[in-house]
Amino acid sequence: MATTNTDPTTTRTVLEPLLTFDPTLHSHTSIKSIATNSQSFIYLGTSSGSILLFSINPDTPNDKTTSIKDPNSTLDFDVPSRNVSFIKSVSVGDSAVETVLLLDEIGKVIVLSDGFLFLTDSGLGQPVRKLGFLKGVSFITKRVKSSESECSDLLGFSGLEGASTSSRILSRLGGGVRANGVTDSVQKSEGDYVFAAVVGKKLMLIELRVGKNDKEVDLMVLKEMQCIDGVKTLVWINDSIIVGTVIGYSLFSCITGQSGVIFTLPDVSSLPLLKLLWKEKKVLLLVDNVGIIVDAHGQPVGGSLVFRKGPDSVGELSSYVMVVRDGKMELYHKKLGGCVQTFSFGSEGFGPCIVADEESGNGKLVAVATPTKVIFYRRVPAEEQIKDLLRKKNFKEAVSLVEELKSDGEISNEMLSFVHAQIGFLLLFDLHFEEAVNHFLQSETMQPSEVFPFIMRDPNRWSLLVPRNRYWGLHPPPAPLEDVVDDGLMAIQRAIFLKKAGVDTTVNENFLLNPPTRADLLELAIKNMSRYLEVSREKELSLSVKEGVDTLLMYLYRALNRIDDMEKLASSGNSCIVEELETLLDESGHLRTLAFLYASKGMSSKALTIWRILAKNYSSGLWKDPAREHDLLDANTNVISGREVAATEASKILEELSDQDLVLQHLGWIADVNPLLTVQVLTSEKRVDQLSPDEIIAAIDPKKVEILQRYLQWLIEDQDSCDTQFHTLYALSLAKSAIETFEVQSTFQEPDDGRLEETKISDPGGNSIFQNPVRERLQIFLQSSDLYDPEEVLDLIEGSDLWLEKAILYRKLGQETLVLQILALKLEDSEAAEQYCAEIGRPDAYMQLLDMYLDPQNGKEPMFNAAVRLLHNHGELLDPLQVLETLSPDMPLQLASDTILRMLRARLHHHRQGQIVHNLSRALNVDAKLARLEERSRHVQINDESLCDSCHARLGTKLFAMYPDDTVVCYKCFRRLGESTSVTGHDFKRDPLIKPGWLVTR
Repeated sequence: MATTNTDPTTTRTVLEPLLTFDPTLHSHTSIKSIATNSQSFIYLGTSSGSILLFSINPDTPNDKTTSIKDPNSTLDFDVPSRNVSFIKSVSVGDSAVETVLLLDEIGKVIVLSDGFLFLTDSGLGQPVRKLGFLKGVSFITKRVKSSESECSDLLGFSGLEGASTSSRILSRLGGGVRANGVTDSVQKSEGDYVFAAVVGKKLMLIELRVGKNDKEVDLMVLKEMQCIDGVKTLVWINDSIIVGTVIGYSLFSCITGQSGVIFTLPDVSSLPLLKLLWKEKKVLLLVDNVGIIVDAHGQPVGGSLVFRKGPDSVGELSSYVMVVRDGKMELYHKKLGGCVQTFSFGSEGFGPCIVADEESGNGKLVAVATPTKVIFYRRVPAEEQIKDLLRKKNFKEAVSLVEELKSDGEISNEMLSFVHAQIGFLLLFDLHFEEAVNHFLQSETMQPSEVFPFIMRDPNRWSLLVPRNRYWGLHPPPAPLEDVVDDGLMAIQRAIFLKKAGVDTTVNENFLLNPPTRADLLELAIKNMSRYLEVSREKELSLSVKEGVDTLLMYLYRALNRIDDMEKLASSGNSCIVEELETLLDESGHLRTLAFLYASKGMSSKALTIWRILAKNYSSGLWKDPAREHDLLDANTNVISGREVAATEASKILEELSDQDLVLQHLGWIADVNPLLTVQVLTSEKRVDQLSPDEIIAAIDPKKVEILQRYLQWLIEDQDSCDTQFHTLYALSLAKSAIETFEVQSTFQEPDDGRLEETKISDPGGNSIFQNPVRERLQIFLQSSDLYDPEEVLDLIEGSDLWLEKAILYRKLGQETLVLQILALKLEDSEAAEQYCAEIGRPDAYMQLLDMYLDPQNGKEPMFNAAVRLLHNHGELLDPLQVLETLSPDMPLQLASDTILRMLRARLHHHRQGQIVHNLSRALNVDAKLARLEERSRHVQINDESLCDSCHARLGTKLFAMYPDDTVVCYKCFRRLGESTSVTGHDFKRDPLIKPGWLVTR
């Protein structure tokens, strides 16, 4: 009986025992060498010189189960014939078979025994042939290529400059040596069946060629190099041959024959050992119990593997390295370096062991040969390995394994996502909610609907959307989170009881030491489940799944009373089902969330009703206003009140509504809270169809004057309304407000204040809508608009002191005298009065203004300073005689003398300027007449040779014309060209030709 068990540190179940059999039943001798291939054929070399061939079925374990075996099970030597079959046995001599080299590509086997090489076929059906010309061979290995680009063709370098005399002679005679000693023709390219043989101190590179009839076999010595004595191990990869001796490891180039030391071994060290790692195309070098992985150039790559003891033999299986010694086999991860599994098949001192693997490095079968028996291990399928780790709740190791398998290309992305989802459900039922959701999010194939049963009990609206995927059946069926938490707490209590009784459980140790409360677990579960749904919202989902995600997310937010998140979800674009939520939100008092939800679904009437109720409750004190509570803590912080918020949200809805009745229904209470919001509703450009202005104006509360004014202003300025009714109504409203403001200011004016300060009209609810004072707005509108009725407005303000407004209206009516009286006498604005005179543009306006300054009437003193200013600025436009006649005898001479003197001088200067201009004009006229006379009196001499400058015809006695630029043309061409354009193209009308005169030069 042989016992197979695992070490306590085992983390994975990569291999499982398949069978054990005794080869001595077929050959009473010990095993010396072993080799396997991908067809599950086992070649055993014995110490008596025989080769045994067996066939094994790795997919049929002897216990008739597909699950992972108990590592502590006992295996019998008696193996059913269906699992292992003996095929044939052949003898190659009396000495031990040291090496069995498989050449699966050509179906041949090379055997090394007693220093000779023997050749047979892979089925041992052909007679064993001795390759007689090679003697004293101590080690053989075949060439492994990582890629064709990294390998050189040895035939291209087979000039045999480093070869022996016999090899050079053979090369000249034909280059090939047949197995029977007969020469054959040399083929032109290197084959795939090249191996290296160590013969004494020589290293020979040999190519094996098989004829078409499979009977003629050629061995061609490609190269012969000087080697090191005492070779114990040999690996040939690409163009490098790594040799191991008791001294150390050396690297030979199969091209140049040059060698170099990789590193030397300590004086006291175990025998060297090389293992070719087929999967990575790297080489493992053993130094005592340390394995160093190097590339084809002997350079270390990656980390080192530290074994417990120096191994007898090394094998490879996918991402693992197997080492055997003293009846034990250990599996080490290549990258992580840790031991993941241990098997024991004998006691210490059991004897040398040999491990054999498939050359692909990724096979299913591993064979371990001892002197008396062979133990076979089957690679556990990746799915079963993952399941085993999940059953042991070793989730981190399971994830690590899955990622390794994915990087190796052994599983797909779908399988990786599947495992993440499976781990997530297992962690969920183990009450590790955060880790569970983390794995859910890493799964690309998991559907959000799979978590619906954890949130809402079945049956529900989305029950049919939940995929009935039971995964591997490692976790219970989905249940509401409350049930999951309750079951988990019961499991924790049960585990605590069992632990007191000395029984180990799989429950987390932290839960046993500090049992969580139900409330904490449930809150944690809901938080993480809502986190998963939040991420799921960003995925491309079907409409029904989107509805489930958003609706159930609202359920979770409500369970945690996360009001901000509820309102954010409800107010944004969502797929919530209103019927599923409105009763829940109404009963729980989350009316704001319900209002946002109604609005997002287009149920505006219901949403506005809720906002109106909320605004009323805030004002009546039925609900606590967060702004007032906040003001108690920090009076300097500007916090919007609950009424303001309700009105603001309602206005956002109304701004987009074209339903006029609904807008007017809620306009009043919003105006009571904030008139500015009402204006935003009325003037919104977001709605498709604008509201009727007449009905809006009629519906506005007469007390809300600013709202009416702002709406009319929007109609006139922004909508370019030309309706005289709106213009007149706006002007009358502004005028009435201006009168009221003026009266209020006059009432509160300080006795020593000589002027009035404009103030804003304050509405009862807060700040004014307008930034500018009402009188300023009235004045601007009266000046800019021509569509209102000025007489109607004038009738309203006639009895008031709005003199500037009156002046604007009189100006509209053309009452120039009244305008000048108001500007000059009432407002005493000399600059405005003079500017108005300039607009009139007549000198008599200035004289009229001067009369008003000098004779104000109504007992008012003459305004001599204003009169002097007028004479100073515009005296040149006035008749000095009229001014002197108009001046009052009471006017101080010192005020008028300078001004009158300046006016007279300006008058004289203006007169003399006119004379200069007049005389210059006469001179220019005389000069022009003289020039014209000179032109007309010029003589032109025409002879028989004279030609027309246009048609080049002889002029002779023909009529001709001459232009100012001295060009001469015949009369016919003159008629064609016209009077203003000459032959040269000069247009004298557009560009007159100025000739120097006595007064004018160019």
